[in-house]
Parts: sequence; C-alpha cells; structure tokens
Amino acid sequence: MKKNILFLFMLVSMLTINAVENDVKNAKESFFGKKKVELGVSESDAEIFINGKLVGKGTTIVTVPKGDCVMVIVKKVGYLTERIEFCNKKNMTKPPKSYYVEMKRDDAYDASVQTDIANIDIELKCERLSKDKAWKLINQIVLTYIDVIEMTDKETGYLRTAWSLKSFIQNTVRTRMIVKESSSEPLIFKVKLISESSGLPLTSVKSDELYKEWDRVLRSYSDVISEFQARVK
Repeated sequence: MKKNILFLFMLVSMLTINAVENDVKNAKESFFGKKKVELGVSESDAEIFINGKLVGKGTTIVTVPKGDCVMVIVKKVGYLTERIEFCNKKNMTKPPKSYYVEMKRDDAYDASVQTDIANIDIELKCERLSKDKAWKLINQIVLTYIDVIEMTDKETGYLRTAWSLKSFIQNTVRTRMIVKESSSEPLIFKVKLISESSGLPLTSVKSDELYKEWDRVLRSYSDVISEFQARVK
C-alpha cells in the first residue's frame, strides 16, 4: 500500500514538473518566438495582403514567425499602394505591437479619367470636308494636344505622334495618337488615342516591355476624341 502511494506521489510530482516546464517553455516561445502586430489602415475598405495572400480589409493581425520576415501590401483603387516589411530576426528591429497605415491619394489616378475611348479605333466620316481640308484640320487638332509628330504621310493618310510622357509617384503614363485613312470614297479616317502605364515611377518611354494598356486617360487628353468627332465631318 505504501509503495502504491509513493508511486502515485512520484507520478503526480513528475506531471506537475512537466506542466511547469511546458508553461515556462511556452512563455519563452511566446516571448522569443513569433510576434503579432495589430495593423490598422486609414481606409476601412483597403485590401491587406500578407506575403501575396489577401487576408482582410481595413484591419488585421500580422503574425511574424521567429527568424523570418513578412511583406504586407495595402491596396485601394485611387490610393498609392503601401508596402511594409516586418522582420522578427536577431539583431534587427522587432515588429511593433501595433502599426497604422495612413494611405495617400494616387496622383496618377487623380490626374486621369476612366474612359472607353482609349486604345481603340474611332471612325471619323468626312462628308463635308475634302481630304486636303480634313488632313489640315486633323494635324491642327493633333498638335494642340501633342506637339511632336513622329511620322506623317498625307498621301497615305497616316500620322503618328511621338510618345508624350508623364511620371507620377508610383506610375508612368505615356500617350500618343495615331490617325490613318481607312477609306477614300467615302473619306473615312480612324483615330486612336493610345494610353499606357507602367505601374512604376520614372520608366523610360522606350521600355516597351514595361508598359500595358491603361483604361484611363490623362485629363489633358480627355477631350481630344470628342473634338475630332465634332470638327472632322
């Protein structure tokens, strides 16, 4: 009987010691292990991505594993994209308990308008103008908006401007116009306003591989198609 009691006493003691050791271990891991950051964003509907994965909008908890870093990206249409890296590594600044992101307006977005006339051919049917007068008027309108014509040929009815470049904080936008005669009888021209963006600042106008069609047009060109349609008839 005494042996059984002694055995039970030793068993309870061992279990108690193990429980205490586990508590100490968990406490150490909690202190020295992963870190958690309470993230808040000024725009409540802004999307929050952690290491490329959408995790929420407006607020979230960012968990930073021991010995690792995580990349947080905050996005909202009309605002600049914010990128924050939190690292939980030795000899590096530890993540804060909380972090607040004040989003800033996207200057490229505010300087442009969304449109369905960009990057498509718009037909201009000339019923009252001769080719000479129509061609002169087309050149006048083009030069009002972009003052460098890269290629022009009156005989074939082809005109192309140079790229007009505009750089923003997180974007570069390039714009050009192309006019071509598609029919002589009846006299029809097609005009295309090309609007492209790189999504990066200070992108060279020659870096074609970095540009993609943009469904927006800088405000300074927003009236050019309607002017063509109103005057070239």
